[in-house]
Amino acid sequence: MAEVKGGGVKKVLYTLDTVRRIGVANSAKALTGKNACKACGLGMGGQLGGMTNELGEFPSVCNKSVQAQSTDIQPGIPAEVFEHSLDELRELSPHELEHAGRLAKPIYKAAGEKGFRELSWDSAMALAAERFSAVEPERAFFYASGRSSNEAGFLLQLLARCWGTNNVNNCSYYCHQATSVGLSSTVGTGTATVELADLGGADLIFVIGANPASNHPRFIHQLLACRERGGEVIVINPAKEPGLVRFAVPKSTKSMLAGGSSIASLYLQPRIGSDLALFKALAKALLEGGHIDEAFIDRHCRDWAAFRADIEAASWASLLDACGLDRAEIDEAARRYGASRATVFAWGMGMTHHRHGSENVEYIANLALLRGMVGRRHAGLLPLRGHSNVQGIGTIGVKPVLASEVIARLEQELGVAMPASAGFDTLAALEAAHAGAIDAACLMGGNLYAATPNSAWASEALDRIPFKLYLTTTLNQGHLHGIDSGDALILPVTARDEEPQPTTQESMFNYVRLSDGGITRLPSVRSEVAILSELGARLLPGHPVDFSAYGDHERIRQTIARTVPGMEALADIAVARREFHVRGRTLHEPSFRTEDGRARFRVRPLPDESAGHTTSAGEGDAAWPLMLASVRSEGQFNSIIYEETDSYRYDAERRAVLLCPDDMHALGLEAGSLVDIRSRDGIMRNAVVRPFDLPPGNALAYYPEANCLTSLERDPRSRTPGFKSVRVRLERDGAPLHEVERAAGAS
Repeated sequence: MAEVKGGGVKKVLYTLDTVRRIGVANSAKALTGKNACKACGLGMGGQLGGMTNELGEFPSVCNKSVQAQSTDIQPGIPAEVFEHSLDELRELSPHELEHAGRLAKPIYKAAGEKGFRELSWDSAMALAAERFSAVEPERAFFYASGRSSNEAGFLLQLLARCWGTNNVNNCSYYCHQATSVGLSSTVGTGTATVELADLGGADLIFVIGANPASNHPRFIHQLLACRERGGEVIVINPAKEPGLVRFAVPKSTKSMLAGGSSIASLYLQPRIGSDLALFKALAKALLEGGHIDEAFIDRHCRDWAAFRADIEAASWASLLDACGLDRAEIDEAARRYGASRATVFAWGMGMTHHRHGSENVEYIANLALLRGMVGRRHAGLLPLRGHSNVQGIGTIGVKPVLASEVIARLEQELGVAMPASAGFDTLAALEAAHAGAIDAACLMGGNLYAATPNSAWASEALDRIPFKLYLTTTLNQGHLHGIDSGDALILPVTARDEEPQPTTQESMFNYVRLSDGGITRLPSVRSEVAILSELGARLLPGHPVDFSAYGDHERIRQTIARTVPGMEALADIAVARREFHVRGRTLHEPSFRTEDGRARFRVRPLPDESAGHTTSAGEGDAAWPLMLASVRSEGQFNSIIYEETDSYRYDAERRAVLLCPDDMHALGLEAGSLVDIRSRDGIMRNAVVRPFDLPPGNALAYYPEANCLTSLERDPRSRTPGFKSVRVRLERDGAPLHEVERAAGAS
């Protein structure tokens, strides 16, 4: 395979081509305005300017930023498009749908109709209020993606609760909810313990189960800076990602001229899903190597004796057999960590998308506690959040369970009683829908269909909801699948930089930015806050909460500041223009957010990978010899597809299956061979085989295409589905390839 690296001239040319396509003036206005970047949770923009981060570094811009802006700067979808039937629209790929233009007017599909028709805004709002008024609140749910503002998210959950339901959920239940559970269990906070500035003083950064070269390109700058000052970057990932081996940073002349810079100083490739075994092995190597900060542990931690006993009792043979690594590799990682003065642990959904995702995060925290790398500057824990405001959406209450303190403050502030019933998490809401227990849903942004495991099941669940209200900027597959039987009303909303009033967003560093908005592109679209305010006023006339008054973003921020701990500085952000870190999140002192102020070591058994993995026909794991993880491509952001091939993985197609070359040889496959991928839950036909550097027995396929293979199995604690641990086999003409090759060998 030819050498591939991240970044470089190809991405520069792609960015220039995108800028030319949408226009230099439009691009400059979008990228330089005082608005937070709408791409990843790393954060950029706000009051320091569109291409500046909170440290004042310029230019802080990446390919993802340009891609994210490109779909906003489009003309409206021509009305003639909606003369086509749903079936015809479904023939468009996700890439074609995203680039068909902006949704400019409300569109509606009634039950039994085969396509959409345009509605006036007044008719659309009257219909939405009428349909929600006709159902019981407990038979509805409200969902938000991480694209929306804090103001819109807060108003969404406030409307739901004042109406009478806690069925409020968001996309984090499909990504980093396991992080929140695991960190809360160990150090008492559910978010990053470090600020962006802390990375500048770290001499070791772990990157675990993440591919920032594709998904968080500006984080690569931090990794490169660590290497350039003599530090280490240890990558733990089953896939040898070229962009994490070498990356040509476009804003670094030195890096570009050299043909790229080395990112990983050590790269460990455990088997998919074997993370707990690897973490226990690392802990064992640290113990045996004398790399433990016992003074920190004695002073600031609990349950050390039980943790130590569990690690000492685990045999090296069992741990190495489980993760597939050599003892020398683990000892070397432990030695480098043991020599570090300040270490940051960063991780992505490769840690959370498993049935034991919460335990994975707990053991990352355990490793940090072993050497006192939490509760100090330049060291700590950093979940790499995917969407620009997914963390903020959780902070301001778009979740089924609120802290008792927040509920008390809301009730006192608003003079209302909040509902007491338990609300649905995201997957539970769809399970209720599949069972016929949901009559209406309000979906603000995102693509819930594509984000949900087992796509055939997801379509059935959504289709059994009689009325669905969508708020969106562009069309995606989630607006076309699962809408045949019921009514679907889709309302066009402003993009972040088009908001008529300032909005706020929170980065994965707990940093709240202020976005000015103010750009007018499509005069017929409305802000999410305006829509929710009007819906609330129509749905709850005479209610103690005057929802018409909550069309004012300033009023929403005042209410958030008085009811959400840590967000007090939001009250005057639009006047003072002072962006801030959420109070009480960053841990620069070893005082943890637990009852006694001490962090806790957690002891968990290694997962039983065969649990729940026997079908009614009695097939065990031997019938499913490959462990598959679904991944995102370089030209992709969440479920949005910007490019049809993956330039960081040898231009693999969207419907590719990436395999270890040894497995390809054993199965008689070549690059370009076509196979069917079958799991216990579905089949992907005619996948294109591509070689990739993976451990034997492991495979990759792209999300959301691979969702046809994923199941509803989830982490029981966080409720996050196991998108990255799917047992599969390869077939041709209905016959499993591993059995065909075994028979051929025997003959």
